[in-house]
Amino acid sequence: MRKFVLVGDKVLIQPKAFSDQTKSGLYLPQTVVEKEPIHSGYVLQVGPGYAIPAMEENDSWKPEEERLRYIPLQAKEGDVALFLARNAFEVLYEGEKYMIIPHSSILMLVRDEDL
Repeated sequence: MRKFVLVGDKVLIQPKAFSDQTKSGLYLPQTVVEKEPIHSGYVLQVGPGYAIPAMEENDSWKPEEERLRYIPLQAKEGDVALFLARNAFEVLYEGEKYMIIPHSSILMLVRDEDL
């Protein structure tokens, strides 16, 4: 997974397996389950964050890399995220399904501090 380089406020998520059985015992087709508006999954990787415009500096001795700064994202690797599925982009990589979403599509994060 380290081959992926996410840009900006993007988050790479591995979706949780959907339960295709309702509480009453009925089985739903996969197409119905995938059309749910809210999905959940594990955060695998996060981008650097929201870019902050560079301030005008006359320090020509500083490297260019120091001028670009980011506001970090709240999501961290290992979190469980509830997110809006309509903003997600599906990616298939080596037979696995992943989702790339903007950080603003995350509704809630579940973080286990003991990990």
